[in-house]
Amino acid sequence: MAVTEVVVDGVVFPPVARPPGSSRAHFLGGAGVRGMEIGGNFIKFTAIGVYLEDAAVPALAKRWAGKTADELASDAAFFRDVVTGEFEKFTRVTMILPLTGEQYAEKVTENCVAYWKATGVYTDAEGAAVEKFKEAFKPETFPPGASILFTHSPAGVLTVAFSKDSSVPAAGGVAIENKALCEAVLESIIGAHGVSPAAKLSLATRVSELLKATNAGDGAPQAEAAVSVSA
Repeated sequence: MAVTEVVVDGVVFPPVARPPGSSRAHFLGGAGVRGMEIGGNFIKFTAIGVYLEDAAVPALAKRWAGKTADELASDAAFFRDVVTGEFEKFTRVTMILPLTGEQYAEKVTENCVAYWKATGVYTDAEGAAVEKFKEAFKPETFPPGASILFTHSPAGVLTVAFSKDSSVPAAGGVAIENKALCEAVLESIIGAHGVSPAAKLSLATRVSELLKATNAGDGAPQAEAAVSVSA
């Protein structure tokens, strides 16, 4: 089945991307905006794209083939399977409004630590991983159009890289070996309390179509760069 690009508030997420330092291209699973209601207005902060390696399709098909987009979108277990699946994920967060690295890292890690403590999985290893995460972001500033790039390996290594635009550098960035953090960063976006409902709906819709196409014998996802859909 052909995989199309997605345009989120003017930010283009191409149908295929290769994470920094990875040898494998990933297809665009879904994309959407992150925003918040402030004073009666919906303020958009970032545009987020979630990419999956091809192995995600047969892995997710085992449990989710035949489900509709609405069924996937309403089931937290589907997104949990994406987060914890034995396949690589790549997340690109592109700024709509400016943000400092410290602001971004503080908010992400605050949510992660609260979740870990509530579920009793917070240890010194998670604490050290959080500090390394914060250090990677400390010198960074993100004007509109700049991107944060996360590669989530199934082995539990989170690689963090940065780009001044929407491009993806060939080389990897800072690697943090902590499975809990690796999963929590993606969980914070598409999990039960994920910050981007739009990205979740996009992911559910597109994966549902891919699973249908795979069942029909259309094979692995193929890029169809000429087609654009709005998030």
